[in-house]
Amino acid sequence: MADPSSYRPKPGEIPDTPGVYRFRDEHRRVIYVGKAKSLRQRLANYFQDLASLHPRTRTMVTTAASVEWTVVSTEVEALQLEYSWIKEFDPRFNVKYRDDKSYPYLAVTMNEEFPRVQVMRGHKRKGVRYFGPYGHAWAIRDTVDLLLRVFPVRTCSAGVFKNATRTGRPCLLGYIGKCSAPCVDRVSADEHRDLAEEFCDFMAGRTGTYIRRLEKQMKDAAEEMEYERAARLRDDIGALKKAMEKSAVVLADATDADLIAVAEDELEAAVQIFHVRGGRVRGQRGWVTDKVEEITTGALVEHALQQLYGEEKGDSVPKEVLVPALPEPVEPVQEWLTERRGSGVSLRIPQRGDKKALMETVQRNAQQALVLHKTKRASDLTTRSRALEEIAEALDLDSAPLRIECYDISHLQGDDVVASMVVFEDGLQRKSEYRRFQIKGFAGQDDVRSMHEVISRRFRRYLAEKEKTGEWVDDLPEEGTTENGLKDDDGRPKKFAYPPQLVVVDGGQPQVAAAKKALDELGIDDIAVCGLAKRLEEVWLPGDDDPVVLPRTSEGLYLLQRVRDEAHRFAITYQRTKRAQRFRSSPLDDVPGLGDTRKQALLKHFGSLKKLRSATIDQICEVPGIGRKTAETIAVALAQAAPAAPAVNTATGEIMDEEEPGTTGSGGDPVTAGAPDERRGQET
Repeated sequence: MADPSSYRPKPGEIPDTPGVYRFRDEHRRVIYVGKAKSLRQRLANYFQDLASLHPRTRTMVTTAASVEWTVVSTEVEALQLEYSWIKEFDPRFNVKYRDDKSYPYLAVTMNEEFPRVQVMRGHKRKGVRYFGPYGHAWAIRDTVDLLLRVFPVRTCSAGVFKNATRTGRPCLLGYIGKCSAPCVDRVSADEHRDLAEEFCDFMAGRTGTYIRRLEKQMKDAAEEMEYERAARLRDDIGALKKAMEKSAVVLADATDADLIAVAEDELEAAVQIFHVRGGRVRGQRGWVTDKVEEITTGALVEHALQQLYGEEKGDSVPKEVLVPALPEPVEPVQEWLTERRGSGVSLRIPQRGDKKALMETVQRNAQQALVLHKTKRASDLTTRSRALEEIAEALDLDSAPLRIECYDISHLQGDDVVASMVVFEDGLQRKSEYRRFQIKGFAGQDDVRSMHEVISRRFRRYLAEKEKTGEWVDDLPEEGTTENGLKDDDGRPKKFAYPPQLVVVDGGQPQVAAAKKALDELGIDDIAVCGLAKRLEEVWLPGDDDPVVLPRTSEGLYLLQRVRDEAHRFAITYQRTKRAQRFRSSPLDDVPGLGDTRKQALLKHFGSLKKLRSATIDQICEVPGIGRKTAETIAVALAQAAPAAPAVNTATGEIMDEEEPGTTGSGGDPVTAGAPDERRGQET
């Protein structure tokens, strides 16, 4: 724990101008980013008597080991730089909103030749129109199913689309009139794009135009006594109105606005957002955050605005944003929103009328979200602190283990042996620092040797980082992410730069002894080691003949179980991925000099590996780029390779022929007959 006075800058060194400041810990990792209208006045608040600081602010300044700042011209520039640095450095003490769910959007891929309507989650992609977010994916599918009667836009995947183009037969939706079937040239690419544009216009709230147009067409058809066409148009109008009824009108005059409400207590805050487009609620989402410092409602709103609009531009930022409290000062935030939109944005608190009534509804949703989060999350700030203290007491540690790393070994009968490393900081997952390993030192099943190898490799990397040599012991791409994370003194997360206070291994005495031996061989004696045995949930320490038994109701045991189970899940996922890659191998992989381009040409020419296996050398030579010598090599390789077992559709039980390249079974992934069953990674 550092003394803030040891790194406090002299008052004359800090400029009295707008800027952004960063606190770093002893490992040079950025732990807090903030902005200020006056850097001198703001930073002076952090270097007061510790007893007068808020407990969470006191924890931050005592964890930090240095502070630095960057001067900017305006408060708007400070706001932009603060957001960029929070996204880049992911500081542990900053307010970080966690989505309480992964919200689905209705997306239209306007960046494709034939735009597709589908459900999408995660980061937004360039060239894709998004509508929502929605509370449930089924709500999107219900809406799309109604609208496809009027706007028959493509909804199929790329594989299905290519297969229909190749066979000249559309899918079922094409036959029943819910797809315009551009795959078989029923409509041109331009006509299909016009349909997609109309679909987007309707979803954006411009509904009256299409309904009035359809009503006119229906009347004209009835006057001309085309009653079947009139009936179809009547049903189309009914479908559009039903889709509109799913989102009731809440604001008059086709208002476009986002309403943000905050519910908070001393430890946490929940944010709820209603997206209103064309006067109708088009989407809803919510975030939850720990209040890691003393923060006002206005500051929470400011962080929510950064999270909500930091990656948005244009119409994605509405003309009006209604909030429960204004950031202080409000002018830079409003100017920043205006820049993101490209036109004026009104940021205000609703005072009366329909907008205030709707804000009260959003506020009730925020309160309910906070209560629900509290009941679901057993590891809130107080509980996490108690859990870490119980672990420190049970393992006789000098202080609470703020960073815990857990390791697990996974394999299937000795094949595809892999390991996982998961990281928990302050009792919460830190997925950006998860790592995975392939066991390379030996072949076969030996969990103890595997654990020794993994711990040795991980902490050799740590020692290399600690010495700041910039050199790696070996090249293990699966253990890291990108080379950008290797720069010194920039605060970015490095591959293995930060040591844990506690290493947890999945297993008992043998695994714990192996981990401890690996650390001893590297001369590391300031990191605690323990193991959690699955059978009786016993905690094993190095050199002890008897385990430490924590009460079943212990928060410390619950946290260790969560850490161990997460490591097991991560290892199993990687092991299954490796095994799936091995099962997808082809006899053509063993033909020397045969690259992916010529493999694809062979499969495209013959249609399947089965037909290629039965082809003659002369027939193989007909493929462009395949000479006679290569054809002979291919024929020999296919003759020596045992034919694959038939694939089974897991949904129908149907035995399928070999699939065409680039396609998948409609009922799920085909499972090779005779393949080993999936099972849990080996545990001891």
